[in-house]
Amino acid sequence: MAELRSDVIDVLNDLIENSHDGEYGFRTLAERVQNARLKQVFSDRAVQCAQAAQELSQWVRAQGGKPADGGTASGALHRGWVKVKGAVGADSEVSMLEEAERGEDAAIARYRKALKEDLPADVRALVERQAQGAQHNHDQIKLLRDEARAHS
Repeated sequence: MAELRSDVIDVLNDLIENSHDGEYGFRTLAERVQNARLKQVFSDRAVQCAQAAQELSQWVRAQGGKPADGGTASGALHRGWVKVKGAVGADSEVSMLEEAERGEDAAIARYRKALKEDLPADVRALVERQAQGAQHNHDQIKLLRDEARAHS
């Protein structure tokens, strides 16, 4: 495997932070929602985000880099907003799914940004696979949100 450039490590670290944001955000949502189906969806998504971060971290470490170990400030603000909404009684299924969709929108945007970079083929394949997973999850969350809106 060719040695990764520092700019590629920076791209991967951005995606690691993004994955941590997703993990923490989905875990927060899973703790707040009452619906067992949504609790499972959010919990599963948190695990997937943790796995994505681990996979990216392994790549960074294998190249001698130091993986990011936290999320972003905007991710922390998003999680804080989820908690504030819950504290004021706005934690309906629809609002929780809207927050999840907003988080997935941000994740997709960061993957698209990463894919505009000049990445080695093996790294690009990893990022593309994770980007497809984020898009799939976004579509699932959007469908669940639309269902919840129809029933509210």
